[in-house]
Amino acid sequence: MTSPDLDAWLPAPTVRTHREREVAASPDALWRAAREIRLDETRKLGPLVRWRIPGVPAARRYDDLFRAYPFTVLDEGERHLVSGLCGRIWTLARDYPRLHGPEDFLAWHEKGTVRVLFAHWVRPLGDGRAALCSEARVKPVDRGSALRLRALWQVIGHFEPLVAAEPLSVAERRAAG
Repeated sequence: MTSPDLDAWLPAPTVRTHREREVAASPDALWRAAREIRLDETRKLGPLVRWRIPGVPAARRYDDLFRAYPFTVLDEGERHLVSGLCGRIWTLARDYPRLHGPEDFLAWHEKGTVRVLFAHWVRPLGDGRAALCSEARVKPVDRGSALRLRALWQVIGHFEPLVAAEPLSVAERRAAG
């Protein structure tokens, strides 16, 4: 597998981030390591997630986080997971709608909101190496939400590289260790 078909879930996003880390480990070992990472093992990203989604325990695994409200699983396989959420990501209120599956995500078009996709997968490289990949996509449903997303990204976009690579580093240390 090279990557899950993310365009099937969210084509032409306004915001797209992609991170990849090559590791001297088998694809299965790397995927196991990635699935075990807890929020409290990431100093920047963990607290940020817990601030944006109140009530999430620090010891929660990211794998479990992406499988529960406010997320919904869109696609999963042997070494990949694609999850989504919808709502007004620029507010401090936790007003994410409860999605009951992939069909709800695909059909989402509420004015003033966005659809957000998170994908994680392992790509075999051969010679005992694999790449852990992480991609996020955000797509507004209308002009108003596009303007809000643009303003939000102007503020937080600069910090994205600092926090997005954290889980990849943890998985690399675990899998290669």
